[in-house]
Amino acid sequence: MLRIRRFEEEGMRYFKDSQVPGWFHSSAGQEAAIVGACLALRDDDGMTGTHRSHGHPIGKGARLDALMAELMGKEGGICKGRGGSMHFADNSVGIISESGIVGGGIPLATGCAFSARVRGVDQVTLCFFGDGAVNQGTFHESLNMASLWKLPVIYHCENNGYAQTTSVAQSHGQPDIALRATGYGMPGITVDGQNVSAVYEAAAPAVTRARAGEGPTLIVANTYRFEEHNFGLVIPGEPYRSVEEVEAHRRERDPILLYRAVLLEEGVNENSLRAIEDEVAEAVQQAVQFALASPMPRPETLSDYMFNSPLQTITASWPGWRGINQHGN
Repeated sequence: MLRIRRFEEEGMRYFKDSQVPGWFHSSAGQEAAIVGACLALRDDDGMTGTHRSHGHPIGKGARLDALMAELMGKEGGICKGRGGSMHFADNSVGIISESGIVGGGIPLATGCAFSARVRGVDQVTLCFFGDGAVNQGTFHESLNMASLWKLPVIYHCENNGYAQTTSVAQSHGQPDIALRATGYGMPGITVDGQNVSAVYEAAAPAVTRARAGEGPTLIVANTYRFEEHNFGLVIPGEPYRSVEEVEAHRRERDPILLYRAVLLEEGVNENSLRAIEDEVAEAVQQAVQFALASPMPRPETLSDYMFNSPLQTITASWPGWRGINQHGN
């Protein structure tokens, strides 16, 4: 959780210095909802994220240096600088995609889970999305399909209370999001998204259930984002949430401070916690230095890594495709 927080703090600093192009959607405040769920996974399990997805790959185990370089659009980035803030992907740790489209990762996660079923493996897929995505058609279509076919997917809603500036109460006819699972014949669980242990305790049985072929689960982690929808973006008009509301969450519901208190109560001493904090600070600074030193992609390589033709794979592995193709099939 601390790695995510410090990574994003540095990312926001360099965004303000115009070294991070595009948008920056911070997940500060939502770290427990991320880490608790990712802890239940194996490295080879799949994961999809959202536009607010700097934390998800860190929770899944991706390299900080390549993530920071990607934020800055550098060649050393996890996607060679082609993806940027909203499109991290790292197949080495199962991150198949993140998407700037609200709800865009939900059908991709469902397809990833279907792939595991077709391949006969016991991999599961964890699908992150926000409360705003629950009202998208992709949510309903995907959950219905996953339930019918008992696909190994965990739908994990990070309910931070606001779809940009619109509250759940204003946009959901049924504001208890977990109840929607009943309509698709799957378990629906609501959990305190600021409590990393509680999130893990909800996610671990859902992963076990999916891996055993018993189908999907919907988990709703009630969390809170400390920053604006887009970091640095001034939203005109009346504020949709008060300064007092935000500060109360920072003071009383910060998942890192809450878990630090738990560790102290369980007997972990201050020196050990400071050692963790120093180690994380050093790792993030090394990631920043790697990113700053990494070159920008050359303009002539603009289209590199952008396309893949299935026909190339078929041609290489199965010469008989030509006969089928001549008959128009």
